[in-house]
Amino acid sequence: MDYDVIIVGSGAGGSATAYRLAQSGLRTLLIERGPVLPTDGSTLDVGNVIRQGRFKDREIWLDRTGRKFQPSEYANLGGKTKWYGAALLRQAPHEFEADETHQCLAWPIAYDELSPFYDEAESLLKLKRFQAEPDLEKIVAALQHRDPHWRREPLPVGLSEEILKSPHEAHHFDGFANPHGLKSDAEFSLLRQVADRPNLEILTGVAVEALVGAAGAPEEVEGVRCAGGKTYRARRVVLSAGALHSPRLLQSYMEETGLDGRLPSYTNIGRNYKCHLNSALIVFSPSVVTDALRKTTILFHQDFPHSSVQNLGWLDGELIALELPSFAPHVVSDIAGRRAYGFWITTEDGSHPDNCVRRANGNGLAEIDYDTDRLTPAICEHTKLIHTLQAQLLHTLHLGFVKRMPVDNTAHACGTLIAGDDPASSVVDRNGKVHGLANLHVADGSVMSRSGRVNPAFTIYAWGLRLGGYLQAELARQEAGRA
Repeated sequence: MDYDVIIVGSGAGGSATAYRLAQSGLRTLLIERGPVLPTDGSTLDVGNVIRQGRFKDREIWLDRTGRKFQPSEYANLGGKTKWYGAALLRQAPHEFEADETHQCLAWPIAYDELSPFYDEAESLLKLKRFQAEPDLEKIVAALQHRDPHWRREPLPVGLSEEILKSPHEAHHFDGFANPHGLKSDAEFSLLRQVADRPNLEILTGVAVEALVGAAGAPEEVEGVRCAGGKTYRARRVVLSAGALHSPRLLQSYMEETGLDGRLPSYTNIGRNYKCHLNSALIVFSPSVVTDALRKTTILFHQDFPHSSVQNLGWLDGELIALELPSFAPHVVSDIAGRRAYGFWITTEDGSHPDNCVRRANGNGLAEIDYDTDRLTPAICEHTKLIHTLQAQLLHTLHLGFVKRMPVDNTAHACGTLIAGDDPASSVVDRNGKVHGLANLHVADGSVMSRSGRVNPAFTIYAWGLRLGGYLQAELARQEAGRA
């Protein structure tokens, strides 16, 4: 074998797995289809990042109605962690358990099994909790005065305190890639720490096109075939291409090898897609707001147990203009931008088997079939929370406008290869191994049986660290058995 482990994809799960394996001495190959992002400041530019979508994946998908769109996917070293808003939160212990009334499936592991890896990830990613800034403090205090059922907590974020010394970077971390390591992403916080290890090789700009099985034994995945035809082989293969891409590789492999008719887990591939119900609530203050980071606090409300409210990052005239008609004068967007504050409302969307990712339809395009009408409890809670918060903010003289995130927004995509003990209702087991396959594992958010009410990235980091340790122990046992 060329390697001990091959990892496909360098997002939170793939990089965390690679970090652990690099420390173990195991020969590890990490393959990323995208490039290393530039450090020339272009990833902080609104025109490059948002208007032109220069760094966004160009692949065209279909939604359930046949509409073509580009998901919010990014192919680059570090994956979507380069672009996220750095909010790194744990799922609560009860969010690993089933909740039938909200259509939530149980994880096959309990919170306590992931807790040590949450702790390790918190140290590796150097989480900070910044004090709420003056404008936000006034807003939250007014909300709590009006409704004492609001509970606030400091928001754990992967940001260096040094970012406050650079206003431009402090204003452009939520949705932008930081070129100087001031945001804790998978590349800077994990891969760069082990990049000089001789047992770790990182390939960028190389797309994995297919899994490769052992001759006459398709249940043993022994490698990957890349664009151009080059094949790499390993004792273990780890899928970490993301909840939209990993299921397509696995589905293709099973169908091409005939395992689709032999393995019960095949029918679950791509199903139970989740991405949270997310909405942006932009409010306008009577006075100019000056908070720099803004993402310092998370709010919970006892009447909405599956939801949370965070802040969006910086808003200004340039960003507000993107939401206004093109004929609107700049002075309007500038005035609005100086008074704008953003809230990000998240509700766990539960699972439904018909919400799924399909690798191809009759037109050869991948498809996301996602319908919130299948998620009645979640959509009811989310809608009621929006109305409640909007009304309460209006009483504090903050007029708000809501933008619901469409299926295009895949920032929180997870759940398409869910973990479980039963192959008839899940795809991977409690250790991330695909049911029925001897040596194929999954490290990304597709394994998440539940996504909780917070951003999934931190849980994916913890899962990747746990998987890396498991693979290290398994391969050591295999070597000991040969001795």
